Amino acid sequence: MKYKNIIFDYGNVIGKFDGRYMMEQFCDSDADCDLLCSVIYEKWGELDKGTIDYDAYENECILRLPDRLAGAAHAFFRGWPQYITPKEDTIRFIGELTGRNIPVYLLSNAPTYFADWAAGNDILKRFSGVVFSAPLKMAKPDPGIYRWLFRTYSLDPGECFFIDDLKKNVEAGRNLGMDGIVFTGDIEKVKTVIGF
Repeated sequence: MKYKNIIFDYGNVIGKFDGRYMMEQFCDSDADCDLLCSVIYEKWGELDKGTIDYDAYENECILRLPDRLAGAAHAFFRGWPQYITPKEDTIRFIGELTGRNIPVYLLSNAPTYFADWAAGNDILKRFSGVVFSAPLKMAKPDPGIYRWLFRTYSLDPGECFFIDDLKKNVEAGRNLGMDGIVFTGDIEKVKTVIGF
């Protein structure tokens, strides 16, 4: 294999992050879903960066919504991670890598709430290192979060391969010397590229 370390994103690589689908689990109509999505996802990028507090943002959203949707909004903020659907091909691949003693790492943008929830995730227990954005107050594609990963786990970027669903995140890694691929769901393609 060409690389010593494989680095994964979480959303749409390890688990499918479908914002509309997740919201639909907490509301009864398309109209309510549209409204909840427009309010709650408005500042999701800031939650990922950790520049706004998760609980404070929940309260802000509830105040901006009709009273009848307060319960749905609260339930969403406390329950959405369970509706991230595992991508079984990726999970099998992680098992194959760790079975060959190839270290795997996580580098993912996510709010603090998800970072806390994922700490108990069986899949992530296989990882040699886990980095979520919000606790660090920076998010991909900020070069700082990549450097934090490399420094914290003593990784040489040239020995790492990054799998992320967003081109800008893969490119940011390349700019720092880490090869990667924009993940479209095809694990066999990933295996070919890394020489697995």
